[in-house]
Amino acid sequence: MPGPSVPTFLPQSGERLHGLDALRGIALTLGVVLHASMSYLPTPIWLFPDDQTSTGASVLFFAIHLFRMTTFFLIAGLFAHLLLGRRGVWGFVKDRAGRIANPMFGLWFVVFPAVIAVIVWKAAIDNGGVIPTDGPPPPPLTLETFPLLHLWFLWVLLLFYAVFLVVRLIGKRIDRNGDLAQGMDRLTGILIGPWTPAVLAAPLALALWLTPDWIAYFGIPTPDKGFVPNPAAVTAFGLSFALGILLDRRRDLLPRIERLWPLFTLVALGTGAGALMISGGPGPSLTPLTDPSLKMFAAAVYAFAVFTATFAAISLSLRFMSGYSAVRRYLADASYWIYLIHLPLVMAGQVLMLDVALPWWAKLGAVVGGVMAVSLLSYALLVRHTFVGKALNGRRVPWRRPVLSQTVPAE
Repeated sequence: MPGPSVPTFLPQSGERLHGLDALRGIALTLGVVLHASMSYLPTPIWLFPDDQTSTGASVLFFAIHLFRMTTFFLIAGLFAHLLLGRRGVWGFVKDRAGRIANPMFGLWFVVFPAVIAVIVWKAAIDNGGVIPTDGPPPPPLTLETFPLLHLWFLWVLLLFYAVFLVVRLIGKRIDRNGDLAQGMDRLTGILIGPWTPAVLAAPLALALWLTPDWIAYFGIPTPDKGFVPNPAAVTAFGLSFALGILLDRRRDLLPRIERLWPLFTLVALGTGAGALMISGGPGPSLTPLTDPSLKMFAAAVYAFAVFTATFAAISLSLRFMSGYSAVRRYLADASYWIYLIHLPLVMAGQVLMLDVALPWWAKLGAVVGGVMAVSLLSYALLVRHTFVGKALNGRRVPWRRPVLSQTVPAE
């Protein structure tokens, strides 16, 4: 479907959208902080709860969880549409199969055993150095219970890609003159403004309200078990992905989002604080909401906070990170690898820090710093300059860039 010709924010000669690319890397890397903070929450929710806890860790977890994945899926939708325009359908399918499907199905068989190994290691520590043999049998693996772990986002991305291609095919068949596409572009222009988070929040609020045993503190239920994601996750991430597609068709709207960064940021801080308090405060409360009226109010506030925070992140990245930065570019390249391997590393770091006499923030910093050091070192040595880097990032960076010849060519 044809889109309007717009000059603003169009990459020239393959140049990246640096601000959004950097934000995508930040969203992925924040997964390290998110999972590391779970050991230090006042209410135990993690396998390895530490004796050093703080409401500060609770607020940090809540804030990251509020916007991170909706932001990622919005950017993923925009880049998916961009990639499809550059590569065509079969090039798109080949690229996504190699860079999304292969890492998911291949690395799961590495990451999952590593996670189990850390759990067994901790059990052996608690059992006097001997691996216990009287534990309960593992639950059977089914389509509904399969542990996707943190790799769930790759599976959901693959589902969205498939839906995107099907909808696009149907659209091309029924909209041969492009009238429907132009209408969608005009609607996108109407949608984007200060009111955008409220429009997107309405269906998500309904989905959260209809979620059984919804715990407001956890917000959008993570679809990390089973191959059928829950309706609230499909609603939140699907809306974000679809909007990203529409925004790539109307790249001229990105400056409008950028100009609204003070408003989005201010409203995000207010609604985020409100959502936290409704969820039980920095405590946090892990009791499902049962009163229908209170649940609807909490769902509405949380959904609005999700999308105001998402647009705050998008607008801030457009405003302050649109220029090229070698450091941001490197970290954006490394972020995918960091996210893929980080979970067992985080868990191992949490176990190592359990008996260390440090405050929670120092332990959290040590875990995050250690995981980032190992991840970045392994990326530099094993990924960036090898076939693994080509598989994950679409290219292999040479160890040494070629030196331009100083010889004047003969005429």
